[in-house]
Amino acid sequence: MTSKIINMADKMKDAEDRLLESLFESAPIADDGFSVRVVRKIRRRLWLRRLALPVAVAVGGAFAIKPLAALVTLVVGLSGLLPQEALLSASHFLPKLQYIVLGAMLLGAGLLGLGALED
Repeated sequence: MTSKIINMADKMKDAEDRLLESLFESAPIADDGFSVRVVRKIRRRLWLRRLALPVAVAVGGAFAIKPLAALVTLVVGLSGLLPQEALLSASHFLPKLQYIVLGAMLLGAGLLGLGALED
């Protein structure tokens, strides 16, 4: 019964429906490649935005390596001054390496999934 209703709706067209169909059936307007250039420019800007943040992180990370290394050596030097019992009790609260790696992998998969959803 639903197919009859759909078929009847296709057959019953008034003047406005026919006018709209005739407008959309017309040949596309020649734009001498303007729309292709616009789409290419938009895609280029999209890739520029996608690459800007990782490049900025890499450049910032390159500049931050030397101060970070100095900070790590300072923390290692200070940890030598603390009693061993305090270090052992604090190590129980830190997550294990396998959990950190698993979390990083889940984060990466989530970011890739969100990127795929965006497209």
